[in-house]
Amino acid sequence: MSGGGRGRRVLPLVIATAATQSSIVVLVPIVVAVGRDLGASVSAVGQARTVLAGSAVLATIAIARVIDRAGVRRVIVWGGSLAAAGALASGVSPSIPFFLAAQALTGLGVACLLSAGFAGVASYFSEGEAAWAMGYVVAAQSLAWIIGNPLIGVISEAASWRLAYLVPGAFAAAAVAAALVLAPPGGGADPDRRGGLAAVLGNRSARAWTVAELVAYAAWTAELTYAGAFYIETYGVGEATTGVLLAVGSLAFLVSTLNTRRLEGRVDRRVSIVIAALAMGGLLAVMMNVTPSVWFTLGVFCLLALSAGVRSTASSSLGLTQMPGRAGSMMAARTAAAQLGYMLGAAAGGAVLALSDFGVLGFVLFAGLGAAALLVMRVEDSRTPASSGALPAAVPD
Repeated sequence: MSGGGRGRRVLPLVIATAATQSSIVVLVPIVVAVGRDLGASVSAVGQARTVLAGSAVLATIAIARVIDRAGVRRVIVWGGSLAAAGALASGVSPSIPFFLAAQALTGLGVACLLSAGFAGVASYFSEGEAAWAMGYVVAAQSLAWIIGNPLIGVISEAASWRLAYLVPGAFAAAAVAAALVLAPPGGGADPDRRGGLAAVLGNRSARAWTVAELVAYAAWTAELTYAGAFYIETYGVGEATTGVLLAVGSLAFLVSTLNTRRLEGRVDRRVSIVIAALAMGGLLAVMMNVTPSVWFTLGVFCLLALSAGVRSTASSSLGLTQMPGRAGSMMAARTAAAQLGYMLGAAAGGAVLALSDFGVLGFVLFAGLGAAALLVMRVEDSRTPASSGALPAAVPD
């Protein structure tokens, strides 16, 4: 394992992961402003998330083949540089095609930063330190929602959505600097991740869990992608207010993930996942169809986030037990499911909004989460005392 203090080793990974999420969620509070400026619909602008995710998925396939030789530090530098360039290109975009191309460039950076951020936990930390490090790396993703989004909203409302891209650009530049100054040399990915997805898909229970995660992430991402537009179009609030509203929901999610472990040992994990998924679906249908006030919607959104925290944490723990000795492969499957879910969710959500409205989208997402709940019932739960709590509480990806 690499030497140096724990804080020095984990900080580059934390910043890399935060930069990833910042590059992804920047669009949420500004999607309406981007469409207005570039002469496009909300659904058209929302497809930028699809382009970014698709680019990231394809890039991940290539990165998996070289990260062991290149090392974590070098891949973070690559990713931060690409993400910073993508942020700059997004901010100066003269048209929707140019903007989408900039998102594809950003996706390459996201793939590098996300892969290296998680791979670094295995490379830089001993088994006894890994849980501590992973907790910080995963938790870092919530910073974009709690801190980044309100700041992005304020900049967009006070100046321009173009200047708001300084936020993900700064995160990406900080990741490059932290990698060069603090990250230990070397440190490739866990070799078990090579070819691991084939083994996961060949296992019936692991495959069912992976597909359930894919469907659940698609539904959750469809809501997150268009949540900002929903608040703005439904209640006429500004971008700054929208950023704060979304941050409140993220805090509720974080509180939930930090406390969900108390359910383990008392409630069957599959039961808690099913109940949470169905609750999410029902709350989404209510949130997008019953809109008496912004405060009512915020309350429903917080309940939705609490349910999502339970589902995400319990499901991550369940996935870790699917293939004993192959935790790396399951983590890779979770990452792939999340990115593909992001892509499909943004595309499906945009298509529904292009043909109908937010109310219909709410019922579509209810059906998606119901399907994810049914798929979880096909997953085997081989819980053991040693495996319980092996994975840190999840936060928004």
